[in-house]
Amino acid sequence: MTAVRAWLRGLSSVQVTFAGALLVLGFLVSAQIAAEGPRVRYSTEERAPLIETALTLQSQQEALKAAILALRQRIGELEALDPDPAASLRRLYADLEAARLKAGLLAVSGPGVAFRFEDGTNGSVDALVTARDVRILIEELWLAGAEAIAVNGERIVGTSAVIDIGGSMLVNSAYLAPPYEIRAIGPPDLYQRLQGSAAFGQFVHGRIEPAGLRLSVAELEKADLPAFAGTVGLRFAKPGEPQ
Repeated sequence: MTAVRAWLRGLSSVQVTFAGALLVLGFLVSAQIAAEGPRVRYSTEERAPLIETALTLQSQQEALKAAILALRQRIGELEALDPDPAASLRRLYADLEAARLKAGLLAVSGPGVAFRFEDGTNGSVDALVTARDVRILIEELWLAGAEAIAVNGERIVGTSAVIDIGGSMLVNSAYLAPPYEIRAIGPPDLYQRLQGSAAFGQFVHGRIEPAGLRLSVAELEKADLPAFAGTVGLRFAKPGEPQ
């Protein structure tokens, strides 16, 4: 012990400081190695699942790329069958627009007539405008050549229903109160055609006049009709077989 003390006394302060630094450095290195052990083992354990996931994603990506290429090829084949795809697309859009027009899905304007249908003033039940009265007038307008009809702003289409609901009417799921304005767009002589209908004459003389209903009419240079705002989905109908 005495010899060690004598040896330490013989060392310079620099040597003592350097020896202490080496001792601390050795301790830090040992601690770092001890800490790295679990992390390295953890990384090694997780490597296999990560590689498997990466390979799975790569396989899915390659399958999607193959599907995209196949679809592009199919599109090219279909385009090759049509010498003028741009013209075909224009015809398709034109046909779609014509179908929407016939279905009442577009707002329209043109020459036409406007009827105002009001209850009679004698207070009897027969003096009330009914859904049947409005339906008859609509049918006669169609037969006279009308291309578009609206009742109090509700566009009439092939699926429209006109139903009595108390003192009002239900048209396209909208409740309408009297008086009822029926507007129609058609040829310039639409009203003359309507007057020439025997069924319309019978309706006027057999129903309107005896009940005291009031039906006034105005010919319009331009009538504006809104688009049909209801649903157009069919739940039971499907295209029929070609004849």
